[in-house]
Amino acid sequence: MLYKTTGVCCKEMNIEVADGVVKEINFSNGCPGNLKGIKALIEGMPKDQVIKTLKGITCGERPTSCPDQVALALESL
Repeated sequence: MLYKTTGVCCKEMNIEVADGVVKEINFSNGCPGNLKGIKALIEGMPKDQVIKTLKGITCGERPTSCPDQVALALESL
């Protein structure tokens, strides 16, 4: 699934979920080190656990963040 983000540096993410588990996630733009870290941590995790863990995280003054956008994307599935 291709998800267009809002309010963050990453412009879009491509997420593959199968049997309720995040199989793969890739990002376009954004902070490479942070996004590689998110990728390494959530691939293989249950979708619902990722949502619970990442939803609501902010970035500085922004009301959202790349982790929050991942949670929102997964909720839309």
